[in-house]
Amino acid sequence: MMKIRLIVMPLLALLLTGCAGEYNKVLKSSDLDYRYEYAKQSFAEGKFNQAAILLQDLITAKKGSDEAEESLYMLGMSDYMNGDFESAAATFRKYYQIYPRGIYAEQAMYYVGQSLYESAPEPRLDQTPTIGAINAYQQFLDFFPGSQLREKAQNRLFELQDKLVVKELLSAQLYFNLGGYFGNVNSGTESNYSSCIIVAQNALKTYPYTKWREDFSLLVMKSKFELAENSTEDKKLERYRDAEDECYGFLNEYPESAQCSLAEKYIAKCKKVTKD
Repeated sequence: MMKIRLIVMPLLALLLTGCAGEYNKVLKSSDLDYRYEYAKQSFAEGKFNQAAILLQDLITAKKGSDEAEESLYMLGMSDYMNGDFESAAATFRKYYQIYPRGIYAEQAMYYVGQSLYESAPEPRLDQTPTIGAINAYQQFLDFFPGSQLREKAQNRLFELQDKLVVKELLSAQLYFNLGGYFGNVNSGTESNYSSCIIVAQNALKTYPYTKWREDFSLLVMKSKFELAENSTEDKKLERYRDAEDECYGFLNEYPESAQCSLAEKYIAKCKKVTKD
């Protein structure tokens, strides 16, 4: 075994040195065809860092040729495979702008969305990349409705929309949890309960078919009841009536909900005020 290692290790070192030597030779070469073929070989072998360095120069050096077009697309894919999704999105977008009818136009537009999808943050963070990915996927679906990538794009788009919904749900839940701790609940729309209602109702309008519809509706119902409970005397009657109506609406829309007993409990409390 020791003899095998003694033989293999020098050979491996020699091979690696040879590969590095050839790459350095390519970098110094002024033969564009040689550089182009080596870049393609590096790309095919998964050496995306090497490929990207060579391709960046080739895009300009071979401008106006088929090789420049292919180099630009391979650069985008190299950036994508390297995990540099921001650069990948920019490169794919550039490809489509320059070659809207190019051989890789469909894939490039798809990978704009895919690159932004990969960089989309978790729901609690700023969702600007998520919105960008949604817009990119939607544009892809509009331009290539018959694409074989259509189903993948749609699934990604729905997944990203769910992420936006979850962000709104977390925001509404946060307002409800804060209650009156950071602000006067008697201050109307400035209260945390009122803010919860606004966020939840806007989400229901924007995403009427979301699978979290009941969660938003529950937050609206609970917030309206708490708002009534903490109102000044001049606003109590109106707000208890509003809360009661909301409870009935919840029961009608979700008759099988596990929260029906809570809605009925709220209704009973509201009636004590509205009937007096």
